[in-house]
Amino acid sequence: MNTTRIGIIGLGNMGGRMARRMLAAGIDVLGYDAAPGRAAAAGARAAASVKEVVEFADVVLFSLPDSKVIEAVVEGAEGVLAACRAGQTVIDLSTAAASSSIRLNGLFRECGVHFIDAGISGGPAAADKGTLTLMVGGDAASIEAVAWVFKPISAKVLNMGASGAGHSTKLLNNFLNAVSLAATAEIMVAGNKAGLDPHLLLEVLNSSSGVSYATQTRFPKIVDGDYIEGGLTSRLMTKDVVLYLELVRELGVASLNSAGPLASFGLACALGYGDQVSNRVVDAIGDVSGGIRVQVKLKLSTGGDK
Repeated sequence: MNTTRIGIIGLGNMGGRMARRMLAAGIDVLGYDAAPGRAAAAGARAAASVKEVVEFADVVLFSLPDSKVIEAVVEGAEGVLAACRAGQTVIDLSTAAASSSIRLNGLFRECGVHFIDAGISGGPAAADKGTLTLMVGGDAASIEAVAWVFKPISAKVLNMGASGAGHSTKLLNNFLNAVSLAATAEIMVAGNKAGLDPHLLLEVLNSSSGVSYATQTRFPKIVDGDYIEGGLTSRLMTKDVVLYLELVRELGVASLNSAGPLASFGLACALGYGDQVSNRVVDAIGDVSGGIRVQVKLKLSTGGDK
């Protein structure tokens, strides 16, 4: 098997970045995206269909919005299952329902195709640098065989266990991300209304028990007007929280902390921030708290301008 032929289905925010990393490593990439021009923007050769990608590649990667889209791409009349061949490997780098991934793994196994679910963490910045963290699920030998695929895009690859384990881990991580981002947005708005300097407030949080990725990495930029565009949108964050809720329901685990992030990112979507980076949740909370913006250069109330 020629181990330099990669097919990527989904060349958006993360898929395009991963494609560029692989091309820079000398890997031949053929890409397909429903949005015209994305393959070219990533520097990859463009396929006319999913079928063309699957027929070309030894390893097919997915970077797609959700399980509904993934299932359509896999099971459609001209989808991956219809075109795949024994010995291929399919790696799903999306954020998806673990139960769906386990079901698809069974379908691929019947065709002699190796299926790996691989959650990714690190966002656009890590994707650009090739330093993503990957949490993967599937057969250990199959995962080891595609280590060369992971090398250009990741700094750490953790085998979490059997099929579905990678996507389960990703949902757990994303839920904590949603909780900390929504909660930090709320306290930054509250701090503003209390007249606190946002830089000093963050300094306290980052040297105290309230520290989180949001306080350390996101808000030091947000308070200076940099929302770190290009990351996960509020609409996708809401989708991930819902997927987490479905997972814990299936596991029989009580979810006592989901109402906050679900309401926060739902609010952001309702107020028009759904397709903007999820960090804008701070503006959504500010909007319903008196038109507050937490940026230093804007100081206190700005009348709610977006």
